[in-house]
Amino acid sequence: MARVAGVDLPKNKRIDIALTYVFGVGRYKALEVLQRLNGVVDPKTRVRDLTESQVGLINTLLSKEYRVEGELRREQQANIQRLIETNSYRGTRHRRNLPVRGQRTKTNARTRRGRRRTVGAGRAEKAAAAAKA
Repeated sequence: MARVAGVDLPKNKRIDIALTYVFGVGRYKALEVLQRLNGVVDPKTRVRDLTESQVGLINTLLSKEYRVEGELRREQQANIQRLIETNSYRGTRHRRNLPVRGQRTKTNARTRRGRRRTVGAGRAEKAAAAAKA
């Protein structure tokens, strides 16, 4: 199994698709990386058919020219932390775990806000159970 930028690439996928498993590499950047290698690696090649030298070339190009994986994650986290520390509107939305880009929250936003917590229904059931006992 080929290992690029600390990520194991799936063996049976084409290299242009498999590179998208690396955080920070999408379809366009994967094709760009393969193009910059000047035909050393064909985008249609399966990961299992790559030689060690080809994997090494891809790995060195990704690590030197692009921000991927841990470095990119750290940069994103630092940007969010900067927004929080400056008390900007976006920072307060991040701090409260609410949508940052202006979406409505009266309905929807369940992904960001988490599971729905019903208010008052649990208390009424407990009161009814206590009255019966």
